[in-house]
Parts: sequence; C-alpha cells; structure tokens
Amino acid sequence: MADPVYRPIVTGFKGFFAAVGLKFDIVGVDNIPATGGAVIAINHTSYLDFALSGIPAHRRGKRLVRFMAKDSVFKHRVSGPFMRGMKHIPVDRDAGSQAFRAAVSALKEGELVGVFPEATMSRSMDIKPIKSGAVRMAVAAGVPIVPMCVFGGARLYSYDHKDFKRGKTIAMTVGAPIYATRADNAEEVTEQLRQDMRALLDATVQRYPGPKDAWWIPARLGGSAPRPEDIGEADIQS
Repeated sequence: MADPVYRPIVTGFKGFFAAVGLKFDIVGVDNIPATGGAVIAINHTSYLDFALSGIPAHRRGKRLVRFMAKDSVFKHRVSGPFMRGMKHIPVDRDAGSQAFRAAVSALKEGELVGVFPEATMSRSMDIKPIKSGAVRMAVAAGVPIVPMCVFGGARLYSYDHKDFKRGKTIAMTVGAPIYATRADNAEEVTEQLRQDMRALLDATVQRYPGPKDAWWIPARLGGSAPRPEDIGEADIQS
C-alpha cells in the first residue's frame, strides 16, 4: 500500500532519534508476522511510544503499524492531518464500536494494528490492568496478538518529565504471538496477555543499562517509580 505521508514521517523520526543519540536494544523482531494482520499490544509509559513502538515492525520488512489513538488527537489542528494521513484509527470512547470495526477491517486487509491496552500511560512504569478490546479484535479478524514491551521512553518525555539529553537507551522486547480463537474466553486470554506483557517488561528491565533503583524502574522490580496503589493505578500483583 502506498503511504506518501507515513513513510516520510518514519524517516523524519529516524533522523530525530539519531539527533538525540538514542541507542536501541530490540529483541524478538521475528515474532512480528512478515505478512498478514496482527494486533500489536504495547505497554504505555511515554508520549513517544507511538513513534518508538513502530520500529520493530519497520525492521520486519519495513512494515507499518496503524495505531489506535484517542479521537482528540485526530481533531488537533497540528497532529490531526498527520494522523489521518498515516491512516491511524481514531477512538471515540463514546462510540467505540466504530473504531473496533475499523480496526478489524484493517486487520482483515493484512495490516498491523497497534493497541495500548492499558488505555492510559502508566505512572508506575508497570503494566496496569488492560482492556479486552485487543483480544476481541484479534478473534473477530482471525489474527494473532503480539505482545510488546517498550522501555526507556519515559526518560525522554512522559508525565511531568521532558529530557532529550543525548545517549539514552530504548529497549524493546517483542513476545511470542498469542492465538485467540473464541470470543467467549476473551477475559481469560486478556489476563494471559497481561501476564505475557509483565514478563516482557521484567526481561527488558533486567537487561536495561543503568541503576536498578531509578525512578523509571517499577517499584515491583526494585525501582523508585511510584507504586500503583499509591497513585490510584489499581494493580494485580502476581
């Protein structure tokens, strides 16, 4: 598919990432299908996650990801034309069925659809409870769900934090696909997806360079990020 808007933006972000000296540590790219549709389920800790989490797919045969994002981003005078031009999928929380249908249609056409199933950014840097929409879309379209962890973006741009000092590392881990075939066990598969995402986060943090007690490390893993229960991020500890 021709993408006269998306591909130049990818090139632009690659230049930006090079300019700020980002170092990338990416594991599991081959878990992304080389062809055909898949739901990419990604954790969310940074305003840059949309740009960062498309990199593994681009390395997998220069594939593009159609991200689902809140409708207000598409209505913004600056970001709106770019989001529409890149064929991302707007989500109106008052009319979610339309976004669901658009995502399923894209998946059936062989697209990769990126979803942040936690719905909002995590201040705790841990995996919050997730929504079942990613699993339900995968079942409806007959495609796999690919869990992914992106880590380090919060050090650049997140809640109350902006620092583009050179030399930071972005680590990403792409997990094995999950194949869901029944809508009636979506909640069970959603919990499996969450546990897989937590395992990917643990593995990513373990190999991430730098102090293990830093503010960007989840408290559960020894860091000084706020605990979910202290900031209203209800979490199920395993």
